[in-house]
Amino acid sequence: MKGCLYDMKECIFCNKDKIATDIFYEDEFVMAFLDFEPINEGHVLIVTKEHYFDIDEIPDDVLSHLIIIAKKIVKALKDLYNADGYSIMQNGGEFNDIGHFHLHIFPRYKDDGFGWTYGEDKKLVNSEIAERIRERM
Repeated sequence: MKGCLYDMKECIFCNKDKIATDIFYEDEFVMAFLDFEPINEGHVLIVTKEHYFDIDEIPDDVLSHLIIIAKKIVKALKDLYNADGYSIMQNGGEFNDIGHFHLHIFPRYKDDGFGWTYGEDKKLVNSEIAERIRERM
């Protein structure tokens, strides 16, 4: 698989028996379970059942289905926790530390300590950058 850091035979998400927490949702395309190192209680991972490394490798129908399941999980988390909000995130490329696509969903609280950090260098934001992205889409 393009960019894959791990052999699929060793991939934890390709081998359900290696997943340390209970799988609470599963269908032909995806499965969902609690993250074993949660940012907050209720931190969920949704993974594709077929091995994909990055989001741009996932067929549109599978990705659409994954987002529909993510929506249902967000609703469940809202019903279960009195959170101030939630976060959905996915790390790709070098930052995909598992080597298999996975989407994080977790409840958020105003003082939970989770934050968005980045370097202090000024970043460009302009129409030229937007146009270059648009041309490649």
